[in-house]
Amino acid sequence: MTAAVSLPPKPEGRSSSLSPRFSPAPAGSAPALLDGAWWPRSRDLEAELPSLLAALDPLWGRITRIAVNPVHWPVVPRKVPVAGRAVKIGWFLAEQDPHELLLLSYRVGRWNLLVVPPRTSPVSAAWLMTAASDPLGRSTASRLMEEAARLRTVAETDRAEAVWASEGGLVGGDPAPRPRIPAVTAAESNPTRVR
Repeated sequence: MTAAVSLPPKPEGRSSSLSPRFSPAPAGSAPALLDGAWWPRSRDLEAELPSLLAALDPLWGRITRIAVNPVHWPVVPRKVPVAGRAVKIGWFLAEQDPHELLLLSYRVGRWNLLVVPPRTSPVSAAWLMTAASDPLGRSTASRLMEEAARLRTVAETDRAEAVWASEGGLVGGDPAPRPRIPAVTAAESNPTRVR
C-alpha cells in the first residue's frame, strides 16, 4: 500500500490552494478504526479544510459536519465555506482522540481520519499515512502517533550510534574486555572464622 504524500509542508499560516495530502483506506475495505489520514500544511482549519472537503466530496459524498479535538488547533471556526456551502465544525475535548478528525455526512456515514501534524518529516508522514490507510489496521490515531514517535527514537539512536562508531567510539568491534572478578569462597568471605 502506498501513501499519497506531496510536497514538504510550508510554514504555518494560511495556505491551501494546493491539493490536500490525503490517503484514504481502499474503497470497500472492512471497517477499521481509521479511514485514512490527512496531512495538513498548517494548523489553520479555515484555510486547510476547504481543499480536503473538495477532494472528499466525490469519494465519500457531501460532508456536512466535522468534529475535532481542539488540543492541536489554535482556532476552531464554527463553520467553513466549501464550494458555496457552509460545513459546521464542532469540537470535543475528552470524547475525541486529539489526533483525529471526524467527518460526518447525513446520507452516507462517518469517517475518522488520522491528522498528521503539519511539521512531521516526510518519512514519518508517509509511514503514518500508510498505517492509517491500512484496511486491517486496528490502531487508534493516538496509538499510531506513539508508535511513530517510538520508531523515530529508535532511528535516531541507531543514527547516533553509527556516528559514534564512525568517529572511533568503537574500536575493534567489541569494547575492551572487563577484568574478571575472582570467585570468593565461603572461607575468604568470613575472615574471622577460624580454620
